[in-house]
Amino acid sequence: MAQMNLLQAINNALITAMDENERVMVFGEDVGHFGGVFRATSNLQQKYGKARCFNTPLTEQGIIGFANGLAAQGSVPVAEIQFGDYIFPAFDQIVNETAKWRYRSGGQFSCGTLTIRTPYGGGIAGGLYHSQSPEAFFAHIPGMKIVIPRNPRQAKGLLLASIRDDNPVLFMEPKKLYRASVGDVPQEDYTLPLGKADLVKSGTDITLLGWGAQVEILEKAAEMAEADGISCEILDLQSILPWDAEGVFESVYKTGRLLINHEAPMTGGFASEIAATVQQECFLYLEAPIARVCGLDTPFPLAHEKEYMPDHLKTYEAIKRTMDY
Repeated sequence: MAQMNLLQAINNALITAMDENERVMVFGEDVGHFGGVFRATSNLQQKYGKARCFNTPLTEQGIIGFANGLAAQGSVPVAEIQFGDYIFPAFDQIVNETAKWRYRSGGQFSCGTLTIRTPYGGGIAGGLYHSQSPEAFFAHIPGMKIVIPRNPRQAKGLLLASIRDDNPVLFMEPKKLYRASVGDVPQEDYTLPLGKADLVKSGTDITLLGWGAQVEILEKAAEMAEADGISCEILDLQSILPWDAEGVFESVYKTGRLLINHEAPMTGGFASEIAATVQQECFLYLEAPIARVCGLDTPFPLAHEKEYMPDHLKTYEAIKRTMDY
């Protein structure tokens, strides 16, 4: 084991993947000698050379178009989009090419070896163009996976699994935790399963479901609720697409209550999909309406970031309302 923050764990995963497979290459804006805006790719160019870690022009659609071509020809590209907010110029490439190439060609071609890394979310006073959480846009697209880690150990294991998965993966990193989250990370090569929720804490009264940085928020809210005698079960979804519906069902069968927390705006957020699916499957087990604690339906504000964020206090209040229903 070694103590790493989230950035170091991602860097370590990339080194592990590049050591293991010479077809793995890393590229994006400023990822080469500079190491990326957050330094996630530090020293990779020095270690593996400019042919395997290099800068691209400032064109997101070009980055993903180039990555699609590499993946279709047998390389294993790990493309970085500098901020999740910047991914939208590449939306057409991801939605209409990356995700559909295998289906469109009847299995003759595939972009399945492509991994797209991007930091997402608020908490760093980045304002409306550096703080968005766009996971729900891509959850609507069959043909790819969406993975979001919550801590350094998860980040390394899930990123290695994403790079080696035979499907294109959008790997979204909670930038708020890049240097704030520190933990023990195995130094050896390991993977964690994609599409499987992780039980963070067992409980009996209410299921708290989240992903990424919001899992820590759920843990803080659960501490407050347990002081009131409420036993909270916490699940980290880890993968948005596919998501572990059966794992969530099992938890809700036990607790009878569900609260979903995510940083993206409420309307059309992925909590809506989860809530609809859970009520269809678990309706007779529910003791209260499914609660959602989400970001506001506004552009991400700079001056009012604290008010926008679905923090532990809002979550605690929603737990109390659900228990008192």
